Amino acid sequence: AYSLDGLAAWLGVEAGARHRARGDAETAGRIFLALVPRLREIGIRTLGEALARCRAVGEALAGSRPAEWDAAVEAGLADAAEAGLARLDSYPYSHRVSDVMNRQPVLMPASANLGEALRLIAARKLSSVLVGADLGASDTLGILTERDVMRALAEGGADALARPIGPLASHPLVSVPDDALIYRAIGRMANRNIRHLAAVGADDAVTGIVTTRDLLRLRASSAISLGDELDAATSVAGLARAWARLPAMAQALVAEGVPARSVAEVIAREVGALTRRAAQMADAELAAGPLGPAPCHYAVLVLGSAGRGESLLAMDQDNAVVFAEGEPGGTQDRWFAAHGARMCAILHEVGVPLCKGGVMASEAAFRGSVAEWRARIGRWLGRARPEDLLAVDIFFDFRAVHGRRALAHQLWLDAWSAARGETAFLKQLAQSAGEAGSQLTFLGRVRTDDEGRANLKATLLKGIVTAARVLAIRHGVTAHSTAARLSGLIASDHGGGADLAGFDADHKLALELILRQQLADILEGRPPGNRVATRPLPAPQAQQLKDALARQGAIADLLRAELVD
Repeated sequence: AYSLDGLAAWLGVEAGARHRARGDAETAGRIFLALVPRLREIGIRTLGEALARCRAVGEALAGSRPAEWDAAVEAGLADAAEAGLARLDSYPYSHRVSDVMNRQPVLMPASANLGEALRLIAARKLSSVLVGADLGASDTLGILTERDVMRALAEGGADALARPIGPLASHPLVSVPDDALIYRAIGRMANRNIRHLAAVGADDAVTGIVTTRDLLRLRASSAISLGDELDAATSVAGLARAWARLPAMAQALVAEGVPARSVAEVIAREVGALTRRAAQMADAELAAGPLGPAPCHYAVLVLGSAGRGESLLAMDQDNAVVFAEGEPGGTQDRWFAAHGARMCAILHEVGVPLCKGGVMASEAAFRGSVAEWRARIGRWLGRARPEDLLAVDIFFDFRAVHGRRALAHQLWLDAWSAARGETAFLKQLAQSAGEAGSQLTFLGRVRTDDEGRANLKATLLKGIVTAARVLAIRHGVTAHSTAARLSGLIASDHGGGADLAGFDADHKLALELILRQQLADILEGRPPGNRVATRPLPAPQAQQLKDALARQGAIADLLRAELVD
C-alpha cells in the first residue's frame, strides 16, 4: 500500500492531520526519515540510488504518477550536478603543506620576555615564534604571533616588554600534518580564523610553520572549506551533510583535469578526517557517560586504501585502534570496544558502510594495546594463517588519524622492520593477491561480465598494490602509498625497473578508469563500484587497458625472483 496512511502504519510513524497541506507534508517527512535507515541497510544511500530503484519498480505504479514528476526530478538532479562542477584551482589539491611551509621554525622558552621575542621577530623577519621546550612535543607548545605582540603592547605599553611570553602565547597550537594537501591547511585557517599553522610529522614533532602569506599566491575557492567542514561538524547530521559533498568535489576535480591519483588522495584524506571526527564524537559521548574519558593514550588508524592515500568512491570501513596499555578483555579494552562500536556506528550512519569482513575497531581483532599488537605481528610473521592474510596486508598500510599519532607511527616502523627479513611470510603475503590468470580472451578482448564490465580492482589494482607492498617491505622502502613504494623501489635499483615503471603507469590507469566510472554511475543513480564498462572506452585507452592486463603476469615472475630465500 503506497498511500500515506498505509506507509505510516507500516513504518510505525504518526500521521498528521490528513488531507491538510501541513499535516500531509509532516506525515510525508516522517515517512522519509523512517525510510532512511531501512534504505541504508539494503545499500541505498543517495537520492540518485533511491530514484533509480523507484524507476525499476515503476510499472507497479503505472499511471499513478504524472510524467512531469520524473521530468522535474531529472532537471533538479542535473542542476545539482552542474553546481558540483564549479571550477576549482587544482593547486591546493595537488601540492602539500611541506611544499610551502617554513622549514625552520623558531622556538623560544616560555620564560623569555616579550622584548627578547620582539627583537628576534624583527631581526629574522618572522611573523611568529613557537613557545615551549621541545619541538618534538607539539601538544605542549604555543605560538606567539605579531598580533599577540601588538595586543600586549597596546594593553601594557612599554612595561609589557618585560613580561614572559608563555602567558601571552596562543594555546593550544593548531597544527596540520606536513604531508597534508594544501587545501586542508587553507580550510583549517579559514575555519579557525587564524593566520598561522604548525606543520607536524608522523611522530607529532613540529617540522615547519605555514602562514597565510605562504598561501597568497593560491587562487583558492570557497569549495576548499569542505575539508574543515568535517572537522567543524557538531552533530552526526552535520557530519553527513559535509560528507555528502565529496562526490561533487571529486567530479569538479576531475573536470578541472586533476589526475585520478591526486583525487584519490583527497578522498583518502577526507576518509581520515571523517574517521577522526567520528572518533572525537565517540570520545565526547563516552566521557559524558558512565565509562568516562579514555583510560590511556591511544590512536585510531585507517587501514587499506585510506591508509595508502588511494581511496575512491566505493568504500567501506577499514579501521583499527591501538592503545598504550591494557589486556584483552580488561578495563581499557572494554572502553575501546565501546568507543570503536560508537565510532563505527557514526561512520555507518554518515555514509561509510560497516566492513563486511569485520575490519573495524569495534572488533577484538582490530583493537589492542601496543603490546598486544606487537604479539599479533609476531604471530603473523611466525605462522600466518590464510584467514589472517586479509588483516595482515591492509595492516601494513595503516595511517593514524586521531589521538597519539607517534604511538602508531612507531608500531608501523617496527612492523615493517620485523617483516623485512621474513621471506616465508612475504611469500604468503604475495600469494594473498591470488593468481592473476588471463584477463584477455583468445581474441585479445578484455574479459567482462554480463553487463560488459570488468572488475579492475580485482584484476588490475590488487596485484599491483600487493606487489608494491611486498617488495617495499623486502627492500626497506618505508612509504605508505603505492606510487611512493614503486618510486622508491625503482630508485633503489634492485632490479625489475622496467616492470615497476609499467606497474606504476597501470596503477594510474586503473584509478582513472574506476574513478570516472564511479562518477558516471553516481550521476545515473547507481551505487559506485569497481567494475568498469569497457565498450565505451576510447580506442587508445582500451589498448592501454589490454596492455596493463597483459602485464599482470609479470607480477608473479618478479615476486618469485625477489623472494628467494
